[in-house]
Amino acid sequence: MSRSVSVRRRARPARTLLALPAVPALLALFALFAPLEPAFGSSGMAPGPAQTSPPALTLAQAFERAWARQPEAQALGERREAVQAQQAAARRWTAEPAALELALRSDRLHQRQGAQELEFGVALPLWLPGEREHTRRLAEAQGLGVEAQAQLARWQLASTLREQWWALQQARVALQEAGERRQGAQQLAADVARRVQAGELSRADQLQADALGAAALADEALAAARAAASGEALRALLGLSADEPLRPAPEPEAEPEPDTPMDAQATPHPLLAALAARAGVARGAAALARTQTRAHPELTLQQSRERDARGAPRSGSVLIGLRFPLGAGASQQAALAQTAAERIEAEQGLAREQERLAALQRSARTALQAARSALRHRSLQARLAVETREVLERSFRLGETDLPTRLRVEQEARSAIAERERARLDLHLAIAQLRQALGLLPQ
Repeated sequence: MSRSVSVRRRARPARTLLALPAVPALLALFALFAPLEPAFGSSGMAPGPAQTSPPALTLAQAFERAWARQPEAQALGERREAVQAQQAAARRWTAEPAALELALRSDRLHQRQGAQELEFGVALPLWLPGEREHTRRLAEAQGLGVEAQAQLARWQLASTLREQWWALQQARVALQEAGERRQGAQQLAADVARRVQAGELSRADQLQADALGAAALADEALAAARAAASGEALRALLGLSADEPLRPAPEPEAEPEPDTPMDAQATPHPLLAALAARAGVARGAAALARTQTRAHPELTLQQSRERDARGAPRSGSVLIGLRFPLGAGASQQAALAQTAAERIEAEQGLAREQERLAALQRSARTALQAARSALRHRSLQARLAVETREVLERSFRLGETDLPTRLRVEQEARSAIAERERARLDLHLAIAQLRQALGLLPQ
């Protein structure tokens, strides 16, 4: 046995074992003792010992946890406060806060005769015609834009989470398949080694079996590395430490209603809503820029108290003034051009994205139908392969079927079962991709 173990490290292609006429007869021994059907769960995780484990993490729970860690989510409160402040500023009676003016004129540094004049007043910046209303509308559009950008960030996060979520499920299924192949190859190598010692098989047969075991070990190591990488990527997105368990629930998302048009959805698509809000902000800014043809006029209310010399009686006066700028010049033209460019870009981008998303949704629905059909056919294939294996197993025990046929049918059954599980995960992924194309978040 020690000699066969040392040889087992030299990997050779597994298919070379099937090319020898003597080895298939030996592999049938392993097929008789191996499990009839690998226990692939939907989650792709091998059953472990009975123990208390934390509940599985659903996709909706993972999404909320990941969203709470995003910079956009943490800054959303401050962005809302900024919009509320802009809306409050649009409700003021003056365009800018009032300014207090104080002035003191004296001859203390010159003639020193006690002449003195004190002026104090208030300057009130005034709204231009229509400016206050357009400022209020722009603040409302900016509020809608903040919420739309938050929904867009959530939708983009959902895309990343869904990809990593189902990539981990697929990697774990592949790891389980590799582990079962490794166990089968090791059992086969042990059976071959015993028969070599008994003189029933040659040394070449043992080398072939050891090579098959080495190849299975290599495949399992690579599958474990891919599963670990997928798990670490999901842990980083969710903020899980290395010692925290990661048990993603295998249940798929709810399938959306068939053939629901984009414009008939209960909520607009986050990407389209963000572009529409951006266009609304640009239109509001352009309308405001058209009213701001000059700087704000100022209404000045001023009172003065003065005396000509020390001991002379004081006199006072009241001043009401209006400061009216003549024009804004090139700055207004620059603002108008900038807002017009942003409006055109947002509106054209909205039209292009509508076309792209419509095509993406049609493609996702086609992929979902194909995945559902593939799962149906793979399930039928697996059922027929298992039934065939059961029939030939009884036939083999009665001596009516040769070993190469028995081995071939066993491998076909295992492959069909594995393909069925992959097709099931492909269907779950297709549902997630369709929901992503429709702009639906995990629920």
